Amino acid sequence: MNENRETSLFIGAAAAGHSVFLPGAMANRHGLIAGATGTGKTVTLQTIAHGFSKLGVPVFAADVKGDLSGIAAPAAQNERLAKRLARMKIDAFEPAACPVLFWDLFARRGHPLRTTVSDAGPLLFSRILELNDTQTEVLQIIFKIADDEGLLLLDLKDLRELLAWVAENAKELKQEYGGIAPGTLGSIQRAVLALSERGGEQFFNEPALKLEHLLQRDFSGRGVVSLLDATDLLQDPLLYSTFLLWLMSELFEQLPEVGDLPLPKLVFFFDEAHLLFRDAPSALLSRIEQVVRLIRSKGVGIYFVTQNPADIPDSVL
Repeated sequence: MNENRETSLFIGAAAAGHSVFLPGAMANRHGLIAGATGTGKTVTLQTIAHGFSKLGVPVFAADVKGDLSGIAAPAAQNERLAKRLARMKIDAFEPAACPVLFWDLFARRGHPLRTTVSDAGPLLFSRILELNDTQTEVLQIIFKIADDEGLLLLDLKDLRELLAWVAENAKELKQEYGGIAPGTLGSIQRAVLALSERGGEQFFNEPALKLEHLLQRDFSGRGVVSLLDATDLLQDPLLYSTFLLWLMSELFEQLPEVGDLPLPKLVFFFDEAHLLFRDAPSALLSRIEQVVRLIRSKGVGIYFVTQNPADIPDSVL
């Protein structure tokens, strides 16, 4: 499809030699990059991310293998690249780097990326803790107590102290909030301690991420590509997938309605997308479906990256 080149993303060359473009106004309709290992998903992601950046659209992507960071440097000219350019009938080609901002939940290979326990909320937090339905209901009560008492849960220490206080005052709280079984409360406390040992203390803390940090352009007008180093984070699939879902939810809740724009405000790539839906409870799946369906009205495009298209539920596509 050909449209205004200034607001369209170059996809590639068709068999007949014609260039194929994705109109920018359609880029918030979401997308899917699928294929087996070695079929070029990463290169496709790099190409599309680079194209959006060139159009002035900020991009967020998780670098699960450590190879997306290559877009921070211009491509090196070589024979293989020359043959590909010739095959695609691209004459004017100048290698260019993208402006890149590196993030890391563990603050090892990028800027620290933080949020608070309160901002995460009980539904997402219960998934990270791998709680069952009963434990999740109790955690929701804990968050309600914090709201009623005006307590802001900034980090895991705050949550542990609140859990301890609830255990000590369970009898007094029973009349207003219902019974809280000591065994259930103890299970949640052990799960929070385990999360702390998994590195949760570093993520659930201050200063919390501000969304404007992900919506930046550089001095030349190119969209900044925010890359989350997930090479270590992916070793904890629940934390990885829940964090990205939290970030999508924050974009959905905080960004204003903008309708259909000539170009998206942000494009969000969710690599290893099957982890988002694996073993997710029905309440969480409903939340995911709501966010994905409605976030386009906020000017955000979601692009799932996975091996099998069947990894993405029909209700989300």
